[in-house]
This record gives sequence, structure tokens and C-alpha cells, in this order.
Amino acid sequence: MTQRIFNFSAGPAVLPPEVLEEAREDILNLRGSGIGILEHSHRGKPFMEVRDETERLIRELGEIPEDYHVLFLQGGASMQFSMIPMNFLKAGATADYLVTGHWAKLAAKEAATLGTVHTACSSEDHNFNYIPKNCHISAHPAYAHYTSNNTIFGTQFKSLPNVPASVPLVCDASSDIFSRPIDVSKHALIYAGAQKNLGPAGVTVVIVRDELVKRGAPNLPTMLRYSTYAENQSLYNTGPTFAIYLVGRVCAWIMRNGGLEAMARKNEAKAAKLYNYLDSSKLFRGTAEKESRSLMNVTFVTGNPELDEKFIKEATRNGLDGLKGHRSVGGVRASIYNAFPSAGVDALVQLMRDFEAKHG
Repeated sequence: MTQRIFNFSAGPAVLPPEVLEEAREDILNLRGSGIGILEHSHRGKPFMEVRDETERLIRELGEIPEDYHVLFLQGGASMQFSMIPMNFLKAGATADYLVTGHWAKLAAKEAATLGTVHTACSSEDHNFNYIPKNCHISAHPAYAHYTSNNTIFGTQFKSLPNVPASVPLVCDASSDIFSRPIDVSKHALIYAGAQKNLGPAGVTVVIVRDELVKRGAPNLPTMLRYSTYAENQSLYNTGPTFAIYLVGRVCAWIMRNGGLEAMARKNEAKAAKLYNYLDSSKLFRGTAEKESRSLMNVTFVTGNPELDEKFIKEATRNGLDGLKGHRSVGGVRASIYNAFPSAGVDALVQLMRDFEAKHG
């Protein structure tokens, strides 16, 4: 293949080409060490420098306070669905969940196998096409959990949920972490699978307050305790070294491109192009309520599943891949994360215009 196509996949998702070029060199020879990044010992000096640099960049980008740990775990965000209640949902306590999409619902379901769960709010009554304005927090919950961006249904929290400051706030930020500024200090724990905005599949970044780590259940298996990772720089076992390396390279790329505020402006501009067209189209219709629309995942339909499928096939023929909606909802989904180029959005809008001219 002589050229890359536009990858709208929801994850694993598009990575910056210059990061991939850098990785190509470091796979063969990491920074002149004579050994590639895939081959280095996770305890050797070359990789330790990579790990430390990745943590430093994450801390700098996220303006992370000193009393927070930055951890690199495996098992994806789905493992966090279990680890969080295992560590922090003690016997007799209740955890509050804001159920705004498929993954938020799965997180609550997993927690319910380990303790008592209170649904603080839900948008399931309208197939998760909106973010509820209000939530009802129970008395003294162990924590409150929300999913900041819902990839399947194309909705996103525009501001932090209304949770009392005394309640530890936990966020699944898998699909919008570092796409915009985030106030880490308002959260007790933030976790994110890397494969959408931060890097490749295989590593989950966890940002967690030290005080919360110390409150974790002590009688869990070693690899399910946050303290294990915090006390060992995430190197108790052999971690996902290449994935950690790539997260660092993506963070460096974000820094070179202006940081999180600049990412937010670019993402807002990309999404606006698509939403402006959808609002004017007589064929395509966005599925999320306007006030809840995601900047990361734009979901839309024609109203005719067969026509949706025809559009997706035509897009694929024209070098626009990954537009098929999640199998649970169908339709079309354009995932336009940090590294997705504005030119790809322009190409999609033009194809939609042409398709509407034929089939509208």
C-alpha cells in the first residue's frame, strides 16, 4: 500500500502518522541502544527511561497533582469495572453509577456482582441518546462512577456530573481522555483504555489519588490491588512495554501540537463540520440530542437500515473505513479522535453530500 486511508474506527483507532514513523525506527533500534523497544527488558535502563518519560508527559498534560499515582495496567477498561468495586466497595456500602451508555451499564452490572449499586441517573429510557441533567446521589456512597464519553451512542458529558465534593468521583475516560482539559483534582480515580486517544490496545492508564489507593481492600489477589502497581511503578510483573512506549510518544505529539486546550479546539472544529451538515441534511439525521453530542463519536442514520449499509459500503470503496455503527445499534458512526485529520472529516461530509444528492 502506498498511502493510508481515513480510519473512522472507534478503537483501536487512528494514531498520528509521525508517531508511527518514530515507532518504526524504535522497533528496530530504540534511541541508539542497538535493541528495539519490543525486545528491551522491562527493568532495564532504556525502558525505565521510556516509562518515566511517559508518566512525566501524562502528568504534565493532565496537570496531575503530586498526590496522584499514574499507573499502567492491563485488562482494558473492562478489568477496571471489576477492580474498582473489588478495591473500594466494602461490605455494607453502596456505589453510585451514572448509567449513560452501554459501557456504563456494564460497569454498573459488574459492580452489582460485588456489592450494592445505586443508579444515580440513567438515559436508557431514550436508548442512551442524551446525558441526564440531574443525578440523585445516595447517602454516603463509597464512590460515584460515570463514563465521560459514550462511544456507541455518541454522547458526552460537557461538564462534571453534579456529585458532592465529599464523594470520590470515578471516571471511565476511555474514549475522550486528553481530547480536552480535565480537572484531575475533582476526581479520585480516572481510567482509560489507551486505544482511542492515547495509543494502542494493551494498556490501561489509571490516575488515582494516593489516599484512595491506601483505602483499597488488602485481601485481594496481588494483581488486583492498586497498591501493587503504585508501590512498584507498574512493574510488579512484565507490563505492556510497547504500549506504554507508544502512549508516551502520543503524549509528546499532543504537547508538540499545543496541549489539551489546542486539542479541544481542533476536536470542536472537526465535530462542528459534521454536525453542521447533519443539521442541514434532509437525508441524514444525528442520533444524539444536541446538548449531549460527543466530539469524539458522531452517530447518525438515514432512517433506512438498508440505505445506511449502502452508504457505509460506498464510503469504504472511497477510502473511508470503520464507519459501521456498533452491532447493538447499527447506523453510522464516525469516530474522530485527536489524531483523526480534519481532511478526513471534509471527505466524509463531501461523500454525504454526494450520497444525499443521489438518494435523498
